Amino acid sequence: MSLLLNGQNVLPAVHKLKDVEAVLASPFSYMVLLGGHLGQLKNIVDLAGGHGKKVLLHADLIDGLKNDEYAAEFLCQSIRPAGIISTRASVIGRTKQNGLIAIQRLFLIDSDALERSYTVLDKNRPDYIEVLPGVIPDIIREVKERSGIPIIAGGLIRTQDHVRQALDAGASAITTSRKDLWKF
Repeated sequence: MSLLLNGQNVLPAVHKLKDVEAVLASPFSYMVLLGGHLGQLKNIVDLAGGHGKKVLLHADLIDGLKNDEYAAEFLCQSIRPAGIISTRASVIGRTKQNGLIAIQRLFLIDSDALERSYTVLDKNRPDYIEVLPGVIPDIIREVKERSGIPIIAGGLIRTQDHVRQALDAGASAITTSRKDLWKF
């Protein structure tokens, strides 16, 4: 599945409509939509599609939607983004069943969380893993080697050096809302 991102190693992450517009005017194929109001999602995904852009939708951050497998089914069938990002294994499972890109978001806060994550990954086998924070190259390398799943690094990536370190550690891409890093 790593070829799905068309070699794009920076995924712009957007919160606001003006940021969506900035991505629409960019050369990027994919963007991450960090939530938004449920009533606006279809229009944003359709607008992006009209500009040849694909939206990876962060399901956990959508206002007005409970994040469960029924919500994932609704998003897949009605909103139709290119993929869904979630911390919830049931959402990832339903996303995969619908043939969309499934990105399991993992918060790596300690060794126990990391070990629990491996169990979830073995069971779910998402298309990608988003590792947060994305500024721990050794852990990015370990998760990639142990899971065999492509890694996206996100969270606390603030400099071009952070981007380089994540990519050098084996991340396929990084997510960032920092527009100055979108040029990387």
